Amino acid sequence: MKTIKFLSILALSGVLFSSCSDDDDTPEEVNEEEVITTMTVVLVPQGGGDTITLQSRDIDGDGPGAPEVTVSGSLAGSTTYTGGIVLLNETETPAEDITEEVAEEDDEHQFFFETTGSIAGVTYGDTDGDGNPVGIVFSLETNTAGAASITITLRHEPKKPNDGTLADAGGETDIAQTFSLTIM
Repeated sequence: MKTIKFLSILALSGVLFSSCSDDDDTPEEVNEEEVITTMTVVLVPQGGGDTITLQSRDIDGDGPGAPEVTVSGSLAGSTTYTGGIVLLNETETPAEDITEEVAEEDDEHQFFFETTGSIAGVTYGDTDGDGNPVGIVFSLETNTAGAASITITLRHEPKKPNDGTLADAGGETDIAQTFSLTIM
């Protein structure tokens, strides 16, 4: 009889110990960041003129090679351009369009535009579901002739709303590139 009581207590304690185990915790979902090898920015002048393409290509992704940065031509002075950004991961075949993911997760992404020189300003052309800017589509207005630059930065999980600066936005940088421009 003592053996049966002992075995019953042993079995019961095993149930108690196994029910207290933390092995049943649901693992936290990991949202692995995508590799972005290529940023292409297309600027189309409103009212006609030459379309300008800005591109940064870093085929080895996070590898040691520096990106190849190109600008297809000069921008016209005192002109408004409609801009659009396409992001690709060209380490895959066919290349993966990362822009689609940014659009789907627009509440978790925002492009930031920092300009110098003969650029009058940049205006966002798209928003997320809460009305906060995203920046896949934008307008860029040039001033008169001169040198200029634009740095385009994509932040993942920025604070929204923010004051439009990287310092206020926080988050992690997915890609950032500076393009040197000439305004004619």
